[in-house]
Amino acid sequence: MAAYRAADIARELMRAGHTVRVVMTHAATRLISPDTFAALTGNPVVVDVFDEPVPGQIAHIRLAQAADLVLIAPATAHTIARLAIGLADDMLTTLALATRAPILIAPAMNPAMWTHPAVQAHVQTLRARGVEFIDPTYGLMACGDEGWGKIADTPVIVQAVQQRLQRSRDLAGVRVLVTAGPTYEPIDPVRFVGNRSSGKMGYAVAEAALAHGAEVVLITGPTQLSPPAGARVVRVQTAQQMFEAVQAEFEACDVLIATAAVADYRPERTLPLKRKRTARSWTLRLVPNPDIVGTMAQRKGERIVVGFAAETDKALAHAQAKLRQKNLDLIAVNDVLEPGSGFEVDTNRLTLLYADGRIEPLPQMSKRECAEHLIRAVAQLLQAKRAQA
Repeated sequence: MAAYRAADIARELMRAGHTVRVVMTHAATRLISPDTFAALTGNPVVVDVFDEPVPGQIAHIRLAQAADLVLIAPATAHTIARLAIGLADDMLTTLALATRAPILIAPAMNPAMWTHPAVQAHVQTLRARGVEFIDPTYGLMACGDEGWGKIADTPVIVQAVQQRLQRSRDLAGVRVLVTAGPTYEPIDPVRFVGNRSSGKMGYAVAEAALAHGAEVVLITGPTQLSPPAGARVVRVQTAQQMFEAVQAEFEACDVLIATAAVADYRPERTLPLKRKRTARSWTLRLVPNPDIVGTMAQRKGERIVVGFAAETDKALAHAQAKLRQKNLDLIAVNDVLEPGSGFEVDTNRLTLLYADGRIEPLPQMSKRECAEHLIRAVAQLLQAKRAQA
């Protein structure tokens, strides 16, 4: 039944004015003919990874690059598992790995399968990567079981596609400058002053901005992360280097989102050689680093400037003071002592504080989901500012 729903979804998307191209798994062809989708969409259906409808073009790369959005509907437990672990063993999974377009998944399966811990773990893995799910509904299944597992209704899926595509364009033409990761302030050629930031939050923000159509410049301190495809990356080590890089990029940007955990202090003097261990104590004198976001916000003009506050006590009070003192439009604060909300983890719990006094607490979620909420807030601020102008 869910396979036939896919034909209905394709038809309604065509009626909404979209070009629809269909990729099927071999298992799907046992339930519904590729000819059905070819007739509905007017485009050839690709099933095998070696299918090449257009001579001289690699089908999975061409489709991946041309797509504005990839909708997988219905998605079985097997397909979700293969996507989660990154397999590329058929045309669908190969396309999913090759595309940079947003991916929407509409699962359909037996209720016991949908609620199975393995399936839910794969779902959470994909959510953390920015894949969005159109959750199944409750009802009577073809097998006679009743529960959560029926594919969502066609209007719900079509609306989700429309909304996601709209988000993909709301930052088109906007240049977003993102800072991410820690800074390392050298003591000598071996030692440094740093912090525990992994850069995951900043990289997630860059990915979310790209998904909304923005041009992204990512200035990053030392991390082990792969930069998001499509972003222009500037790598730095120290706070001073990050400050100079931000200054160089700031005039051309529309939005600055400063997620980097910049070291507030650096050693007054960097030793040219490694200091050897002795029995004597050693006093290390530290001096302040530049206040990057504060300096930029004082000359922001029509730009949106967003800061982050990683706090250990009185989080809201400290963040509100920082918001006012630094002339920010928005600040995202988290308590790094809260489990699952600090450095070196994949989740976060942010509270968004706006310059107009609004406070928006978010539940704990993946950093990619936090980034999506933040970017939506930035898009709304930009829209409001342009309306006033």
